Amino acid sequence: MPENKNLLLIFTRNPEPGKVKKRLASSIGDEPALEIYKFLLKHTSEITKDLPVHKEVYYSERIEKEDLWNETYGEKLQKGEDLGERMKNAFQNGFESGYRNIIIIGSDLFEITKDDLEEAFNALENSDYVIGPAKDGGYYLLGMKTLNLKLFKNKSWSTASVFEDTIKDINSKHITILEKRNDIDVFEDIRDVPVFQQFLK
Repeated sequence: MPENKNLLLIFTRNPEPGKVKKRLASSIGDEPALEIYKFLLKHTSEITKDLPVHKEVYYSERIEKEDLWNETYGEKLQKGEDLGERMKNAFQNGFESGYRNIIIIGSDLFEITKDDLEEAFNALENSDYVIGPAKDGGYYLLGMKTLNLKLFKNKSWSTASVFEDTIKDINSKHITILEKRNDIDVFEDIRDVPVFQQFLK
């Protein structure tokens, strides 16, 4: 059984041109979209590396031998037919390994901070669930104390209904909802953000 009962799952895509940020790439090209994705990976690493929780990175295609996750993160491979099944399997692995509070995030949200993650884990001390709504109708963070299979089924992933459908399935008073954040999917998400202008020249 792990000594630290808190587990952070980070879902990431292997950074390859043409395979990441496809909607963004359709506006700015594959290479700039790849560089933005690498920048977001580095941001995710920076805000998570010092969190006093166990951390596992789940790769989309294969486990990389040398990258920014190798030193302090457990490394695993996503398994499942769709995003819901892959997330369910990751949560299930965590609970079966003895973790009590498990939170999942993606690796491409520039607005998320270390404080957000600390707040989310603190919320699970008193709530059964914690969720961070994204401005596009999805969510950027989901956490729970016990595995709820309903949350991963019958969802139209990457659509504007995911957050509301998930809230309905949670159906619990003991839920903490974090501040809304904007994830990076399309050109409009970065057009007016100063830090991304270096990739748009």
